[in-house]
Amino acid sequence: MTAVRTIDVAERRARIGVRHRLAPSRHIDDVARIADDLVALHSTDPVSVYLSAAARMIHPSLDPLATALYEDRTLVRHHAMRRTLWVFTPEVARLAHASVTTRLLPAQRRVLLNLLRDSAANDDPEGWLAAAKIDTLAALRRLGPAGARRLGAEVPSLTTKLQLSPGKSYAATVAAHTRVLLLLGFEGAIVRTRPTGTWINGEYTWAVADDWIEGGLTGAEPVASAAALAARWLTAFGPAPAADLQWWTGWNGRVTAAALAGAGAVEVDLGDGRAWVAADDLERVPEPEPWVALLPSLDPTTMGWKQRQWFISPEVTAAIFDRNGNGGATIWVDGEVVGSWMQRPNGEIATGLATDVGAERTAAIDIAAERMRGVLGDARFTPRFPAPMQADLRRV
Repeated sequence: MTAVRTIDVAERRARIGVRHRLAPSRHIDDVARIADDLVALHSTDPVSVYLSAAARMIHPSLDPLATALYEDRTLVRHHAMRRTLWVFTPEVARLAHASVTTRLLPAQRRVLLNLLRDSAANDDPEGWLAAAKIDTLAALRRLGPAGARRLGAEVPSLTTKLQLSPGKSYAATVAAHTRVLLLLGFEGAIVRTRPTGTWINGEYTWAVADDWIEGGLTGAEPVASAAALAARWLTAFGPAPAADLQWWTGWNGRVTAAALAGAGAVEVDLGDGRAWVAADDLERVPEPEPWVALLPSLDPTTMGWKQRQWFISPEVTAAIFDRNGNGGATIWVDGEVVGSWMQRPNGEIATGLATDVGAERTAAIDIAAERMRGVLGDARFTPRFPAPMQADLRRV
């Protein structure tokens, strides 16, 4: 009987530096490959995806990501794991769509139909929705990429008013285009293209998926896609317990177990429980050179695992993660989260450490902060998911 391989915390942290391209020797300028190596980049906050890529580049810049998204189209935005927005290569987006996004569709459709009924927008919500989708897709094929305002002019039904939480103190009225475009996006029929404003803006134009990327997003087989997605996640984030993969994807336990089996996952020992690595990934990962990194909120490394105690202490966790489990901007030293950072109104990058890392590593963090300031240039942004300790940095 073959002994189960043990992988300790030091090796798991080494894998972060190597597999997540945070050690300087692992930096590259190919942003599509960076996304693939992390499975995907978080894009709920539009700033995060740019800064996540820049943190892993030899020559950090904002331009390559925009080029990949909107000109080369080697990257695409799509809703998937945990019902959040990601940036993938088209190949991985298809896997995520088939194995994750399609499972979210029924709930998204119910929400919209219920809003139509509750708003008394018409007496045939099903028929209204079917017609609105057909007309919206026809308009996008005719116009090319277009924003919600232009689509509303072309498809009047999209301006139908929906009542959110009627009778409540927080009730609101929104145009139907918000929900119709969202549903078409979840269906893989359309994709977000360029933002309607600057790169920090979270409102996008839309295009028919088949017109924007060759082959579109739909058509992959769900079970095989789940196994392929699990294999990619294990390569990037393994070793990890099944619970981490289940949390990351939003799958249930049955789907997670089947995906691990389909991926040929291999069991290992973490010292405090069993975990899994990708097939043929039992070789020890050499420890990289010392490294530091300033990562944005919701960076895929910060958000890659549900169980985080091996790379962040409980005290630092409380300073970085909000009550909903969203990770703010982080400072990493050799595979451990040690603090947070933020951009001040004058462009200065303020850093705060929750643990002593010594003079040499502190100096390296200062260099990384200046590098971040150079990447951002004249751009100013407010993170959508700030770390709790950023309140103190703002006051300094």
